[in-house]
Amino acid sequence: MKTTLDLNDQLLADAKALAAQQRTTLTRLIEEGLQLRLRATANPAPHGRVRLPVFKGRGGLVEGMNPLSNKALLEALDDDA
Repeated sequence: MKTTLDLNDQLLADAKALAAQQRTTLTRLIEEGLQLRLRATANPAPHGRVRLPVFKGRGGLVEGMNPLSNKALLEALDDDA
């Protein structure tokens, strides 16, 4: 099938040079590039299960601190500064 593409001049020059270097046609180079992109989109890399780091040390809130109160937490931050 024939089609018309509007390509950046430098990109086209680089593609033609690569095709000549690899002794292939510009059409074949473009086809290979499209196939690679389409395969990558169709088969995205599987995402493994992400393990979040958990602090298992001692500590916690200051005694008497209400962890459900944003105001109390912000005031405690101001006290540290």
